[in-house]
Amino acid sequence: MPAAMSERIWTAALVVIGDEILSGRTQDKNVAQIATWLNVQGIRLAEVRVVGDREEAIVEAVNTLRARNDYLFTTGGIGPTHDDITVDAIAAALGVAVVHHPRAVAVLEHYYASRGGLTEARKRMARVPDGAELIENRMSGAPGIRIGNLFIMAGVPHITAGMLEALTGTLEGGRPLVSLTLGCWVAESEVADLLRQAERDFEGVAIGSYPFFRTGRVGANFVVRATDPALAEACAAALAERLAAAGYESVDGGI
Repeated sequence: MPAAMSERIWTAALVVIGDEILSGRTQDKNVAQIATWLNVQGIRLAEVRVVGDREEAIVEAVNTLRARNDYLFTTGGIGPTHDDITVDAIAAALGVAVVHHPRAVAVLEHYYASRGGLTEARKRMARVPDGAELIENRMSGAPGIRIGNLFIMAGVPHITAGMLEALTGTLEGGRPLVSLTLGCWVAESEVADLLRQAERDFEGVAIGSYPFFRTGRVGANFVVRATDPALAEACAAALAERLAAAGYESVDGGI
């Protein structure tokens, strides 16, 4: 049997949750970034469904899509307000109770210690389906949630991005992930277009940009990720050349 026919294709689905998406008040940006991230993990985003803040709609979508995919991601509805019902709906879909995760409570207590304290509303963000693990969130304290092959994440795109970063390399997929890092003493905003163009030119590569401020200087590390080692190396080499042409010397391995 040809290799192309025998190679396992791993799939994921995404449920985007929120009345604000359906009404048009908010434009979703998570589909594109999750699809790109999954591609680098060797996993194909096979389908996406957008549902409102209704428990029966969330339950139906979760149970339908998780049954025919290797992974299921959800975004939205895990905040502190009364209409954030994603955790309750997913617990109902899985047939488990909702509990406060002790480590999530501790994380939130620490995060809000200098921000007015952990109120009952904020403590809602520590609620998880029973048996769940946490996904680290360095951006806003409240963690994401993982239960089996189901990943419950924030709807705010930059927070979702941080949660995806925490999951990078942890999912079983088609091929192993390769990462190469270049460091550069440059503000990432100065080379944003250059990075975007490099991603466009090397399909199947994702480039993460991680700015820092050290010894009075601004810099960034650029992480090139792909499932094809040769593709990652070619992209990293091209990126180094383009940075040099723009007047920025890069450091292999990062700074």
